[in-house]
Amino acid sequence: MSVSVDRDQAFLDTVRRVADELAGPNADSVDREARFPIETIEGLRAEGALSAFIPTELGGGGVAFETIAAACFELGRRCGASAMVYAMHQIQVISIVRHLDDAPWFEEYLRRVAAEQRLIASVTSEVGTGGDMGRSVAALTPAAEGRRVFEKQAPTVSYGEHADDLFVTLRRSPEAEPSDQVIVLAHKEQLELEQNGTWDPLGMRGTCSPGFLVRGELLPEQILATPFARVSAESMSPVSHILWSHLWLGIVTDAFDRARAFVRAAAKRSPGETPPVALRLSHLMSELSLLRAEVGSGLRDFVEASAEPDRERLTTMASALRFNNLKIATSEQAPRVCQSALGVCGIVGFKNDTPFSVGRHLRDTMSACLMIANERIHQTNAGLLLIAKDV
Repeated sequence: MSVSVDRDQAFLDTVRRVADELAGPNADSVDREARFPIETIEGLRAEGALSAFIPTELGGGGVAFETIAAACFELGRRCGASAMVYAMHQIQVISIVRHLDDAPWFEEYLRRVAAEQRLIASVTSEVGTGGDMGRSVAALTPAAEGRRVFEKQAPTVSYGEHADDLFVTLRRSPEAEPSDQVIVLAHKEQLELEQNGTWDPLGMRGTCSPGFLVRGELLPEQILATPFARVSAESMSPVSHILWSHLWLGIVTDAFDRARAFVRAAAKRSPGETPPVALRLSHLMSELSLLRAEVGSGLRDFVEASAEPDRERLTTMASALRFNNLKIATSEQAPRVCQSALGVCGIVGFKNDTPFSVGRHLRDTMSACLMIANERIHQTNAGLLLIAKDV
């Protein structure tokens, strides 16, 4: 085996251990109390997992994107909220790494992430944009001594209170069009966060995602030179959909495993007979197989397109439709699979205090269609389909 393969396998083994020993045992508590999955994140920090994708020359783990996706799957099998926090952190890291463009400040920042295992949250949604991440109301404004200031009203900031740094989208200047956006990376000490509302949701409760009014002051070097439109097309949007789909697949895989354990327990009570509910398990396996195939194919398409010169394929309308459809398909299929698992397990799957419980799984996957709302994505797709020549 090559050094890189050995490294990736060792990293994935570590993530599985953290998932089994920390994420899983605390998942019900995280869900019940709607609290941040601190045990999982501290466990990942201790193993250097927050900098896994950062190149080795910058102090990171240098693991492949496919391995990061697999890590999200493994965490999702044990705790959906833990997996979502890790996935969202990696989305920011990957976006920076893929768009460094020889920026000394951001290179040094990645070294700090590796050395200090800093956790990054994002502030991309905004009140007044109708859920369109490609537009901003808030703008970077010149301030004293060449600094820049901003104020942004965000309806949700996942784990913002627990993050070390925030990845914020803004208009380039007060005069810029809503779509002329940049990304800034601001440290917690440069920010003022004023929480709006509480956080008591149906699922993904441990992501701790209330709204915040975010104010910040930073240096010009903290503005990523690559325009946000390019970062979004080549990295942030497809990476988000791929990593999210992997963690949703992890959640539903655990729901299937619980349903299968229930059927096997029933079979032990009647040796030599196939329990009637086993037929439902077979249907459930077919649903899971379809979801697994869609997730795997989306990952392969992204990796292949990323390896091409200048990543040109990722900037096409066909690519946008491809990964938008991945998100829609997986976010709609995941709760259906969990509901089918509930149909297999019956009342013991409905109850929260049994080893066959799938209530948390169902509630967590129901959030999937709301993360960049599917209706918003359908609206974008509809516009693209009217003008795209090749899809």
